[in-house]
Amino acid sequence: MRLQTPFVLAVLAALCACTAQRDEPEPSMPDGDAGMPASQAPLDQPERDVPPATASEQALGSLRVGAPAEGTISFAGFGPAAFGASAEAVRQAWGGDLGDERPAEPGGCHYLIPQPLGSEGYRTAFMIEGDRFVRIDVRDALVTAPGGAKVGMSGDEVRALYEGRVEEQPHKYDPEGKVLRVTDAGGGEAALVLELDAAGRVDAWRIGVPPQVDYVEGCS
Repeated sequence: MRLQTPFVLAVLAALCACTAQRDEPEPSMPDGDAGMPASQAPLDQPERDVPPATASEQALGSLRVGAPAEGTISFAGFGPAAFGASAEAVRQAWGGDLGDERPAEPGGCHYLIPQPLGSEGYRTAFMIEGDRFVRIDVRDALVTAPGGAKVGMSGDEVRALYEGRVEEQPHKYDPEGKVLRVTDAGGGEAALVLELDAAGRVDAWRIGVPPQVDYVEGCS
């Protein structure tokens, strides 16, 4: 038995050494993302659940849900939707809810109106006729016509803004009112038509191509 004792002790020493090696934590391997803030680490999945910036009414604000953004209305049309474009092009240019109105008959006249519609009716409306975008009607004092005219402005202010381009006409329904028709300075066929009330101030305006821009009753 004394001859086997050194051998047994050697075996026990070897077993203890192996156990100690297994208990030591393995060294961590260098990682390209180590120490990188979570906000900067690359994503394994696309952010499918993150809504677009314009998904909420708060994000959309008054620029596209309540009223057109400054400078989007021109003698050419509305933003990227030129007069003559399709109704779908207008919907895409607006980027918000324009209702679901359809013409009573194919190619008939109808309006795309921003929703929700308030108790006072529309503030901005896009006329479609012959399946084409032909006119914009505005009754909102916050929306500026190309050249600077607005609801509430006096007739004299309008004449000064568009000097040499204004044709004055009687109002069809208001004997004390007037209609000012402004031609496009760029030589295009579109026109800006402003209706003046009895006090001589703009109470509504529209812009579009003839003959639709001259429809006094809109689509009626």
